Amino acid sequence: MINVRTDLAVEAREIYKNIHKREADGVIFKEDEKDDIKITTVEVTTPEGAEKIGKSIGKYITVDIPEYTHYDGELMDDVSKVVADYLADLIEVKEDKTALVIGLGNRNITPDALGPKVVEQMMITRHLKKVMPDTIDDSVRSVCALSPGVLGITGIETVEIVKAVVDKIKPSLVICIDALAARNLERINKTIQIGSTGISPGAGVGNNREGINEQSLGVPVIAIGVPTVVYASTIVNDSIDNIIDGLMEQTKNNKAFFSMLKDIDKNEKSALIKSMISEKGKDMIVTPKEIDVIIESVSKIISMSINKALQPNLEMEDINKFMN
Repeated sequence: MINVRTDLAVEAREIYKNIHKREADGVIFKEDEKDDIKITTVEVTTPEGAEKIGKSIGKYITVDIPEYTHYDGELMDDVSKVVADYLADLIEVKEDKTALVIGLGNRNITPDALGPKVVEQMMITRHLKKVMPDTIDDSVRSVCALSPGVLGITGIETVEIVKAVVDKIKPSLVICIDALAARNLERINKTIQIGSTGISPGAGVGNNREGINEQSLGVPVIAIGVPTVVYASTIVNDSIDNIIDGLMEQTKNNKAFFSMLKDIDKNEKSALIKSMISEKGKDMIVTPKEIDVIIESVSKIISMSINKALQPNLEMEDINKFMN
């Protein structure tokens, strides 16, 4: 059976349920809606549940972005408020402590530039609280940020850079942003996942590095990700499924042929897919042609969400004035 790749807990849970026709033990699933925006929570509570769906123990909150043009400022504000509310519930940092925001990814590759783009739009206050203590109110939380680059450019593992910074400035919380890969084409650039378990740099492009999490850093790590790519093999797999479904519908009166299609072995289909994709193409990833404008828009949503969640005593208007 083909190994369909996804970094989204909500999709991992769906895949398990579709195969086994039931929820995985140790996995709690809940759906909600706020301001016409769908929110899905997958909570992995046991090691057995983690093994079954391939996700670490913790909470994964998925916010679905409604259909919108990437210039729809009002809807972007609505989504950012919802994300900020759920993000704030996971943040347990006193106002006199520091939060470190890490933008993972390669700013030179657009689908992987989400993290660095978010960092560029963060409300950074740590240095100001030190040099301008009389100007910056005590209610303004200390925030700093970093875009560490990628191993291929720096020659240094991302977790090594982040850990060195954490050891030096001693934040009480780390928030990581990274691009992900999705199973469902409909989720590309339309889903924001918030996780309490940290993140593996390079996850979205299949280049997993050592995890950035509480175990490796010694402080809580919140991960925020958006699926910006899908594997070509996933598209081929879905296309073959659609062809088979179409043939079954057209030949349902031909019992012999219908039965043959219905009984297609998953392993045989996997072998067929592998034979259709060349060695060079098996790890190929695909992203929408308008990815440039999408990344600009989604990075703004996430940066607004983080700014608001980290500065609950400030109105968005005040945060925007600070940024300008």
